[in-house]
Amino acid sequence: MPYADSDGTSIYYERHGSGPAILFVHGSGGHHTAWWQQVAALREEFTIVTVDLRGFGRSDSSMPEFDGQDFPGDVVAVLDTENLTDVMLVGQSIGSVAARRAAQLRPERVASVVLGHSLGGISHPELRELAAADRAEAVKLPVIDRLLTARFQRERADLTFLFQQMGTFNVARMQDLRNLDTDGPSLDDIRAGGVRVAFLAGERDAVLGVKTVTRAHELLPGSHLEIVPGAPHSMYWETPQAYNAAIARLRRTLTVPEDTV
Repeated sequence: MPYADSDGTSIYYERHGSGPAILFVHGSGGHHTAWWQQVAALREEFTIVTVDLRGFGRSDSSMPEFDGQDFPGDVVAVLDTENLTDVMLVGQSIGSVAARRAAQLRPERVASVVLGHSLGGISHPELRELAAADRAEAVKLPVIDRLLTARFQRERADLTFLFQQMGTFNVARMQDLRNLDTDGPSLDDIRAGGVRVAFLAGERDAVLGVKTVTRAHELLPGSHLEIVPGAPHSMYWETPQAYNAAIARLRRTLTVPEDTV
């Protein structure tokens, strides 16, 4: 089983397939196996790398507390261990912040970052206000209803149950990830970083609204925007075919030099 050393912390990861590299960074309830539907669908065309942040899955969880500021280094450790270049980092929810920070730390390895259902910790007054309004509505819902649609929960009780069980394998919790947003970059910082950015969101995301994500795209010239019709916050789980198609499309698009897109 492969492990990377992140400043003395063992970080578990897996590598599948071949071709242009995509590294997935899970959210607060996930770990490397959350991407089972992505690995199976995408590994014929792409190199797929999945990782467990510290405190999640098979990575070291022995520390008495966790600091979200360490998570980007966990991603970097995998990038360095595998000597990956021209990578597209794909984050899910809060994992997008870790992905975006990792891209900032290793721009020579990361060509692009996909902020899935997240603004990636970007610091901007208008976006902060929009995201706060979205969160105020989201907290009125049970957690599962924020992540999966009611119809999916009714029709796929089996996958809904498995989705809820995934988080039971983790030691770190949501509160351990929250400070990832601290000291986020400005839009100017993002533009100056040289890493291309894409926003990926679901039309029915109950955590971060389409209006908010679209506004972030408008404020960041050169960014890409993918809105998946009918998809919820955890679209990678509920609508994997549409999600996988969007990821593949972004990997192909963001591989093309910017001045030809």
